Amino acid sequence: MNSVKDLFEEEIRDLYDAEKQLVKALPKMAKASQSEDLRSAFEEHLEVTRGQVTRLEEVFRSCDAKPRGKTCEAMKGLVAEGQKAIQENEGSELRDIALIGAAKRVEHYEMAAYQTVVTLAEAMGNDVASKLLRETLSEEEETDSKLSDLCDELLEGVMTSEAEETEEKPAATAKARRAG
Repeated sequence: MNSVKDLFEEEIRDLYDAEKQLVKALPKMAKASQSEDLRSAFEEHLEVTRGQVTRLEEVFRSCDAKPRGKTCEAMKGLVAEGQKAIQENEGSELRDIALIGAAKRVEHYEMAAYQTVVTLAEAMGNDVASKLLRETLSEEEETDSKLSDLCDELLEGVMTSEAEETEEKPAATAKARRAG
């Protein structure tokens, strides 16, 4: 790389691949979700992500570059963690919370990457790219916030369930002692 423009193009190629990987991963996460709200959130974010891919194509055009990706190894790892969360929590009421954790890691990676390319676009004076990338950054921040809210709701249900289970166990143990 010899210039800020070269670095910028390299970064948006990485993001382009990252977003395309998510287009493939989000349906799997939605399907694995037990909560209808989480499933809907993943499906909604899939549509948003498709729009982000299109927006990145506009960013490429704004700097006269061909839209093409460069394998995003970080996203590969994050997607693999999401798959692991699905497999390791089969049938558990904690699966959705694990999925949210994986999704939030993705969002935080994307937010950092978009903050970087916004800074580079501004440094180059590419107002079109800066505006488009800021729009995507805002969507990623909004998704992260929604995931946090969903996690809080789901955790409340799990914690209530666990508390009820703990209360029932001593009662069952006492009943067994009296019977025995």
